[in-house]
Amino acid sequence: MNTTQTTTLVHHRRFNGVVVRAKAAKTIAVRVETKAMHPKYRKQYTQSRTYLVHDEHSVAKVGDAVLFEECRPLSKLKRWRLLSLVTSA
Repeated sequence: MNTTQTTTLVHHRRFNGVVVRAKAAKTIAVRVETKAMHPKYRKQYTQSRTYLVHDEHSVAKVGDAVLFEECRPLSKLKRWRLLSLVTSA
């Protein structure tokens, strides 16, 4: 019997956003804005959502644009890990 191992690539969701809060230790709050269109009136509007992101080295400050991705649960509300700073404020 020949056993073969298959490897699966896991693609985590990634978002760009702006840091809105950086007071907690190793945690930042990042706001992500998306545009949506109303199905009936066809008007575009902006939706926003805030994510708690793990910042291991506390490099991000309020106003910075950051890139972050999904990861395993790190605490009750943190499921995102900081990848890089896009621009600094």
